[in-house]
Amino acid sequence: MSHKAGFVSIIGKPNAGKSTLMNALVGEKMSIITPKAQTTRHRILGIVNEEDYQIVFSDTPGIIKPHYALQETMMHQVSGSLVDADVVILVTDINEKHDEADVLEKLQGSQAPLIVVVNKIDKSDEETVKQKIAYWEETLKPKAVFAVSATLNHNVQAIMSLVMEMIPEHPAYYEKDFLTDRNDRFFASEIIREKIFKIYEKEIPYSTEVIITAFKEEAKIYRISAEIIVERDSQKNIIIGKGGEMLKKVGTYARKDMEEFFLQKVFLEMFVKVIPDWRSKKNYLKKFGYEN
Repeated sequence: MSHKAGFVSIIGKPNAGKSTLMNALVGEKMSIITPKAQTTRHRILGIVNEEDYQIVFSDTPGIIKPHYALQETMMHQVSGSLVDADVVILVTDINEKHDEADVLEKLQGSQAPLIVVVNKIDKSDEETVKQKIAYWEETLKPKAVFAVSATLNHNVQAIMSLVMEMIPEHPAYYEKDFLTDRNDRFFASEIIREKIFKIYEKEIPYSTEVIITAFKEEAKIYRISAEIIVERDSQKNIIIGKGGEMLKKVGTYARKDMEEFFLQKVFLEMFVKVIPDWRSKKNYLKKFGYEN
């Protein structure tokens, strides 16, 4: 019996709903989802395994014009994911204003067949959806344009069916019990980061990095220590909050999510550390796992 396997790169502007789509396609929560833009900082693989195929989905950071070193490494990850893609899925938001020159520029570097997904159609009307589909068919001449609502799982299966047709015959790239290329430490840090994005306002989430400093798996409990890195003392004070109440709130929500994710009791301790201007310092970016 023949076996198919392929890499599918999911790209788009921030807030188009790439991570929601990836999670819906994979059937697991691989990527963090918040209402704020630029939540995804790393390329994350989500792997779908069946007996006769393996699809490796790659969720990438939202495409932006980079303003500092962290954003540059994020955009390198987008370019890297296009190089080895067998299929590219461009996720667009129904309300996007067609300012996608930087997206089209990235796509020029790819030879892979393209699927366009118009997401969040539950927030629109039929006429607008038809206009968007026509626009993308005309602009990019993709293999197909799908109108979907990733949060409601509407029309996601249709994308999956076409992807399965498009990937080549190939042995599996990963062991069949693999769900992702990331380890438990990575997901622990992403869960904390998601809570920070949801709880704090303005620049705080963007100035923050989460490092897991200890991850001990005991028989009945996981003991996890984390450092929340910020750029200024004033941000540290906001993260901690009056009498430590804000940090406690982050810890409570994060621990609950971790227990659900790891199916294990979790003891979580968190500390806040100031590293001035870490987002622009390449040595810290490398240390924190951002590779060019």
